[in-house]
Amino acid sequence: MLNTPRALRGMVTSPHHLASQAGLSVLQDGGTALEAAVATAAALASVYPHMTGIGGDGFWLVLWPDGRSEVIDACGRAAGAATVALYRDAGHGTVPWRGPLAANTVAGTLSGWDAALRLSESVRPALPLARLLRDAIHHARAGSVVTAGHARLARDKASELAHVPGYAALFMPDGHPLREGDVFRNPMLARTLERLARDGLADFYDGAVLADVVADLAAVGSPLVEGDFTTHGARVVPALELAISGARLFNAPPPTQGLASLLILGIADRLAKGQGEDFTHIHALVEATKQAFAVRDADVGDPAFMQTPAQAILNDPAVIDGMAANIDMARAAPWPQRDHPGDTVWLGAIDSDGLAVSMIQSTYFEFGSGVVLPRTGIVWQNRGASFRLVDEGWNALRPGRQPFHTLNPAGARLKDGRVMVYGTMGGEGQPQTQAALFSRYVWHGMGLQDAVTAPRWLLGRTWGQDSISLKYEDRFAPDVITQLQAAGHAMERVAPFTSLMGHAGAVVRHASGVLEGATDPRSDGSVAAW
Repeated sequence: MLNTPRALRGMVTSPHHLASQAGLSVLQDGGTALEAAVATAAALASVYPHMTGIGGDGFWLVLWPDGRSEVIDACGRAAGAATVALYRDAGHGTVPWRGPLAANTVAGTLSGWDAALRLSESVRPALPLARLLRDAIHHARAGSVVTAGHARLARDKASELAHVPGYAALFMPDGHPLREGDVFRNPMLARTLERLARDGLADFYDGAVLADVVADLAAVGSPLVEGDFTTHGARVVPALELAISGARLFNAPPPTQGLASLLILGIADRLAKGQGEDFTHIHALVEATKQAFAVRDADVGDPAFMQTPAQAILNDPAVIDGMAANIDMARAAPWPQRDHPGDTVWLGAIDSDGLAVSMIQSTYFEFGSGVVLPRTGIVWQNRGASFRLVDEGWNALRPGRQPFHTLNPAGARLKDGRVMVYGTMGGEGQPQTQAALFSRYVWHGMGLQDAVTAPRWLLGRTWGQDSISLKYEDRFAPDVITQLQAAGHAMERVAPFTSLMGHAGAVVRHASGVLEGATDPRSDGSVAAW
């Protein structure tokens, strides 16, 4: 069994060790888990720019010690000028994945930080914003060492992104992609964070920082304008909930795919669970994924346009019973469905009071749209590239509409008193990895770090690939793979510990107050605790 870090006073996990340390230092200075999460997320924007930044969106799941649960929806909406006609007149049949026309939705991340800090003030006096952003500012200005994962993506995406406005100036400063061991700096981002620390996060949506953002967006040809930002605000909404055997699960409502994550575990809870890492366990979760994704792809998106509220689906046991009954525990159902690529970061924190935070933040694809705004150093997301250029239906592009999000932060309250926050990056793989992590830890009694480290699978297409197979890391027992193939799964072996399988993590608080955490060896992360 791998070592699982344990502590009593507070814990943070994230996919970069400097970010985890930034969050822990806030807990040590008397901050709440919400404040620690802001500090961690800010540091990630500086040291992990290929995966996240303040030019993206975020979602927060907050599990309060008194049993309440809330979600912060910090998803930006499509620009008022982002119409189907705009793209068709420009000769596009789909929204471009990269460049200024991909930068077509408001960045909601900072509004989520602001909402989280307001919630934090309800339980403890606030630390100064300058303190929370201190480490992020330092890392952006002084620099951080480029990791192997960052360097690999910089190399792989260089030809695709070098022509995008602002990208090469920041990420190819010497005319070549950043390499492992290089020192990456973003002094304009440091200056932007200092301005926000002084004037408040709302300045991004109605102030001097906004003026610089809008000027740069206009200069590169993005459809976003000032009015798109001044009307934006994060929302605090009820979490989605689902009771299963021994636990109550929580996740974010639409426009996220949190519904799919809950359905997978709800369906699998009605099936044979196997004996751990055997055929039955994996087959059940893969087939449950197919059923859940069919529901997700039929309707999930901006909740204002959904036919049936997500919580209503979860509240009807007959619906989940029916999906479970559709599964043949000996044979794989046909595949594929629609794919949803993307990359992001997940982080978790629990403080000494038992306040637990599951938070996920993203610019969608690696390096987002690729657009870097020179006045602010912000890398802008391309979440709006997921919109469909159609007049009606699922995720159709409309001004002011929220795009479908793969992001979904997960949490659970177990009947034995444990509280668990967990999640991962990985687009289409997020619900699948969440199911693997939860089922291994809760249903099969695997250690928390073991549950994260164990080999994983991914059903469906991933960003940059056409394959729709069931991919598996080359660490499973050969007889399990043989059984899955015999059942009709189209198997594809991938490298051990590949980032393709996401960067997962988890923090658990036991009824005794003991905290345990896990980080993913596929990432550059760590658990920080005291």
